[in-house]
Amino acid sequence: LQGRGGGAQTCWRIFRAAYMQAALEVTARYCRKEMEAYGECVASKPSSWQEDCHQLKVGVARCTSSHPIIQRIRQECAGPFAAFEDCLRQNQTTAENCAEHMGHFLQCAEKVKPAQ
Repeated sequence: LQGRGGGAQTCWRIFRAAYMQAALEVTARYCRKEMEAYGECVASKPSSWQEDCHQLKVGVARCTSSHPIIQRIRQECAGPFAAFEDCLRQNQTTAENCAEHMGHFLQCAEKVKPAQ
């Protein structure tokens, strides 16, 4: 990636966008209330959302790090997620090549059930 000018930055943005899409899909499913509150705050405060919505952002982060089902997904789907990350690293300029890997991770996440 060195020596290509802005190529490394573009690759990183593509990688990050695909990674974030997978993370957001899981977060939106299990932390919907927190995500919606944060989104509404951001939309209603376009000039001051960074400050005014900070606590709601912290709430989303807290939910994603402590929600039992997300913790189980991290454990039970570590393999498919690692394969997705590896694919993204190998396809830095064509993240769409990793749609199948992302699909496997999301399918795994769908199958994870809360602890009984």
